[in-house]
Amino acid sequence: MPAAVRFGVNYTPSAGWFHHWLDFDLDSVRADLDSIAALGLDHIRVFPLWPYFQPNRTLIRPRAVEQLVTLADAAAERGLDVNVDGLQGHLSSFDFLPAWTRTWHRRNIFTDPDVVDGEAEYLRTLAAALADRPNFIGMTIGNEVNQFAAGPHPDPDRITPEQASRWLMRLLAACEEGAPGKLHLHASYDAAWYQDDQPFTPEHSARLGEVTAVHSWVFNGTAQRHGRTGVATEHHAAYLIELSKAWADDPHRPVWLQEVGAPAPLIPAEHAAAFTEATVANVLDCPDVWGVTWWCSHDVSRDLADFPELEYNLGLLTSDRRTKPTGHALARIAEERRFRAPAPRTTALVVDTAQRRSACAPGGPVFEAFARLTADGARPTTVLASRADDKEHLAARGITEVVTPEQVTE
Repeated sequence: MPAAVRFGVNYTPSAGWFHHWLDFDLDSVRADLDSIAALGLDHIRVFPLWPYFQPNRTLIRPRAVEQLVTLADAAAERGLDVNVDGLQGHLSSFDFLPAWTRTWHRRNIFTDPDVVDGEAEYLRTLAAALADRPNFIGMTIGNEVNQFAAGPHPDPDRITPEQASRWLMRLLAACEEGAPGKLHLHASYDAAWYQDDQPFTPEHSARLGEVTAVHSWVFNGTAQRHGRTGVATEHHAAYLIELSKAWADDPHRPVWLQEVGAPAPLIPAEHAAAFTEATVANVLDCPDVWGVTWWCSHDVSRDLADFPELEYNLGLLTSDRRTKPTGHALARIAEERRFRAPAPRTTALVVDTAQRRSACAPGGPVFEAFARLTADGARPTTVLASRADDKEHLAARGITEVVTPEQVTE
């Protein structure tokens, strides 16, 4: 039997967005989950807002934790598994850091011993509360926490890659202590792969945690450069998946496309379903995909102010729970293509770690060579230059040809 790909959605409550934790309404949550389950999806990614759950370093609100468990139980009743992101952190252009890390209490969230102790206890508490739930997938440390560690964040907590590694290992261990044997991971936005001074590195993403998480957004210069139907645009998520494999020590390490969406106006609403179908089809041509989790479940209500315009319409469903064309498209894919066994990708593009990471970014030689190979009908993957002559490694991945970006663009 071919491997089963998980299909899910990042759960954005239809009423109150993530502020719903302040006025938790189980009936509303159940109705949201009904509309998600009706799409035939099998899991949700859930976002407790960190300051609401841990408003003081030594206060993790029991009632908030109970509400999280209640949500997970409601999901189980509808056949939905649950992954929980702990440190929120950052969502849809807004930062949610607790007051005990900011302004008068300004402390580095990655290196201050008291802060890290508080974070570890928080993650351990959430994981332990859900550990006995069969539908609990595991913890993600937080949502794109790497954005707090470098620019373009306006007030970053700067650290070194070594400090980032120690922080990740400490917090992954806390998740494991709270819920042993579950699938615990961390998640970075694509600066980990593309930004030269980003302290969260490709090695961190591809080697720490149970799976590699990638977040694919084509507003990063991809769609601007290649257009909404460009090969690089429709294959961006697949590119990130295959790029991650260059750094993985396990030749068959699972990769989770944990966030992907159709952002307007680069992907206009009338083309969002086609973009969804093309993106997911290309992802399913990648070996070792754990799952696809779309951003997001429900549109942000226009009653809420100050979101970037694109954030209001990313849902598979409207804020009154009507299924949009993207929702129908993903439901159809989940039904038709849940099982797949793609052949190995036999052509590997060399990634030279002596180069700056921006070589892998849109416009960079690795990125553009991958797009050209794909346009020419190849199914490329990537390999580090240090492994390009390692016959055992290449054979384990099914690679029979190795090319450099220069060879592709000659």
